[in-house]
Amino acid sequence: MRFLIAYVLVLFSTLSPLAAQELDPRRWSHLPINTNFFGGAYAYTEGDISFDPALLIEDAEVKLDTVALAYLRTFEIYSKTARLDVVQKWRDAEWSGKLDGVKTTVKRHGLVDTRLRFNVNLLGAPALSGKEYARYRAAIKKETIVGDALNVDLPTGQYKKDKLLNIGNNRFSFSPQFGAVHKRGNWTFEGTTTVDLYTDNNSFFNGKKREQDPFFSAQTHAIYDFSPGFWVSASLGYGIGGRSTIDGVKKDDKKELVAWALSAGYPIAKRLSLKAAYIGKRRLRDSGLESDTFTIGFSTFW
Repeated sequence: MRFLIAYVLVLFSTLSPLAAQELDPRRWSHLPINTNFFGGAYAYTEGDISFDPALLIEDAEVKLDTVALAYLRTFEIYSKTARLDVVQKWRDAEWSGKLDGVKTTVKRHGLVDTRLRFNVNLLGAPALSGKEYARYRAAIKKETIVGDALNVDLPTGQYKKDKLLNIGNNRFSFSPQFGAVHKRGNWTFEGTTTVDLYTDNNSFFNGKKREQDPFFSAQTHAIYDFSPGFWVSASLGYGIGGRSTIDGVKKDDKKELVAWALSAGYPIAKRLSLKAAYIGKRRLRDSGLESDTFTIGFSTFW
């Protein structure tokens, strides 16, 4: 049981507060098959936004309160460990700034786009459960895991086509991922690459059509386990792309950013663990978001 507790906080990899350039350690962890995980998290975010000058928005700031719930189920595919995640977030958002030179504040609250994630570990992480899983985890001192995954964001979030600022995106997005993990003793090193692909939003502001180029990102994590379930991690990420086209006109809003995070997880009961994290993001181009996020949450399993 203690080896399962050591990985229960993997669920928090699905509860990151922002979609772009999420920093999620332990998303490729070896889990026992036929196990259910459930968790929730709260995140507070403050940030500065630089918009395309054509939108006439200046000195923009955003404050976000986000609550997330997630369910994860593990299973076996061709003797490999697989998992399916379902994440639903609710967000209260407040944007402030100058619109065409006039100070204004906009508030929105409602559901965020639902996220599905399907993951298969292709190398390492054999499909095990119960005592067999516990014996394997107790014996392993060094391992390498390689996996791939697909994130799908559904257009279920709150969206008003006559508003420029929305919580939902009114489109699908598909994000193939490739990741690798190497564990040696108490240290684990993990890396993930992601490509975000977007369908068109045909009901963008003022009846226009918005297209968006792919967004490419990579992240790495160094994780140290003090004891089963008690760990800390340091993370670093980079992303570039996502230029928009509005009604056939290319916009000067290509994104480039760096992100970093500090996270810690701790088991407080046999089937209950807590996690806290700080995530910072800074833009490297004129447009984009700079933000600081603090999050705390819980995870359980059965």
